Amino acid sequence: MADDKSTAAPHPKGTADLAVRFVSAIAMIGLVVIALWLGGWVWIGFVILLAGLVLWEWNLLARGFCKSPVAEVIWQFFGAIYVGAAALAMIAVRNGWGFLLGEGASLGYGPWPVLFAFMAPIVAVDVGAYFFGRLIGGPKIAPSISPSKTWAGFVGGAFCAALVAVAVEATDFGPAAAMAGFSIGSLLGAVVAGVFIAVIAQAGDFFESWMKRRAGVKDSSNLIPGHGGVFDRLDGFIAVFFILFLLAFVPAFVGF
Repeated sequence: MADDKSTAAPHPKGTADLAVRFVSAIAMIGLVVIALWLGGWVWIGFVILLAGLVLWEWNLLARGFCKSPVAEVIWQFFGAIYVGAAALAMIAVRNGWGFLLGEGASLGYGPWPVLFAFMAPIVAVDVGAYFFGRLIGGPKIAPSISPSKTWAGFVGGAFCAALVAVAVEATDFGPAAAMAGFSIGSLLGAVVAGVFIAVIAQAGDFFESWMKRRAGVKDSSNLIPGHGGVFDRLDGFIAVFFILFLLAFVPAFVGF
């Protein structure tokens, strides 16, 4: 009977944890959709709040592995640039790059294009990596940094992100509306974009996992019930939007 009890006990806890994770996920999605829908200063304030929480967690992790105050300041400086640039890109896709370039009011994309064209591919990376990794398993990518991540999960994440990118291109949704219609070339370009997003998002995930491993912690914080910290949920987003900032804002700023 003792064996039966020991094997049965974890199930209610696992079910309860899944319920908490589900409710937290719905709440997070709801907050993002509302902020995107309202746009303007509401979206700016929401992004600044998220960036501030990520930087707070970033600094907690840095304190866990920095050997000197100077090293900690350097990490904080790098974090401010990395997270800050990503936050500016998140603001710009909704409010327009002109807003950041000092050109006055400049409309970006609507809430649904931002959600489906810019954010859904990143979410697809996480979903695809999780399910393909669980179903197929196989060799680990970097077990010393993140023991659960497999090459099968990486390919699954890239595949799902590419599917979303192709769907966006084929429907002329969001940025794809700039060129009506589609061709084999444009669809192949969408596949490449999806794979590129997957590579960057998972690199951001590994980078945060590396920071946590060095700091000796499992999560960046306990702010989100069942999910850990804000940085845990946004690591891939920050990496992708940081690259978007470099590719879109920096050339525009230099030209300006």
